[in-house]
Amino acid sequence: MARPVLRHLLVTRPAGEATVWAQQLQAAGWPARPLPLIEIGQPTDPAVRSELVRMREQAPTFDAVMFVSGAAVTGFFEGMAPTAWSSATRFWAPGPATARRLAQALAEHRIDAARVDAPRGDADQFDSEALWSVVRMQIRPGSRVLLVRGGGQADTAIGSGREWLLRQCRDAGAQVSICMAYERRAPAWTAEQIDLARQGMAPGALWLFSSTEALNNLAQLLAEPHWQQASAIATHPRIAERARAMGFGHVSHVRPTLPEVLAALESSWSHP
Repeated sequence: MARPVLRHLLVTRPAGEATVWAQQLQAAGWPARPLPLIEIGQPTDPAVRSELVRMREQAPTFDAVMFVSGAAVTGFFEGMAPTAWSSATRFWAPGPATARRLAQALAEHRIDAARVDAPRGDADQFDSEALWSVVRMQIRPGSRVLLVRGGGQADTAIGSGREWLLRQCRDAGAQVSICMAYERRAPAWTAEQIDLARQGMAPGALWLFSSTEALNNLAQLLAEPHWQQASAIATHPRIAERARAMGFGHVSHVRPTLPEVLAALESSWSHP
């Protein structure tokens, strides 16, 4: 059976990430376009910003600092003066992209990337559950863990796993603190972006989703959408479940790596 021709490949990550992914997919011959469904910004609440400053000052004394995303790394370290961190502090990341961003940020503080803990490259999923299997032996009664996250609409795929990991830390006797380093918002689309999204409802359209929040924002941005003829690739099973619930005609899931996304495209689609 002939594979359908891919006409539109829409990358829904936040703006900077979406552009990089789209360029890499274009280089492989696919008609990728960035269509960000999440906007990343600084916290707007003065109290949250003050708490972030305070936690930046205290972070070097924690036993472990977990960053939920690359945006959390950027928001936390941006503008932070070089700091003398405890030699025992470990830095946790739920996946390879966040781990790379974290290693770059730590290099500016002269901290070895060997202190970054993340799921193995061959892990079934890149998420909190996979991370816990790597870091659980670090936690003792009295250990202090700082979670650096974003604020805004909850992402159920990320949020449920993150809360699960924090429960594991607390159950093991750790003291957990949380700070918000950025805010997630639904984007304000241009007329051109709205038109591109509507093209994404047609046969031959494929969406690449990396969060349930992106799907929720899409449902709000388009009035009366019809997704039965469109397809989606999701980077986590829970994200795939949300896409199916929204009515996407065909949904598959792969890990959030470029080689696996490219393999999924080659196995199911023809180049235009």
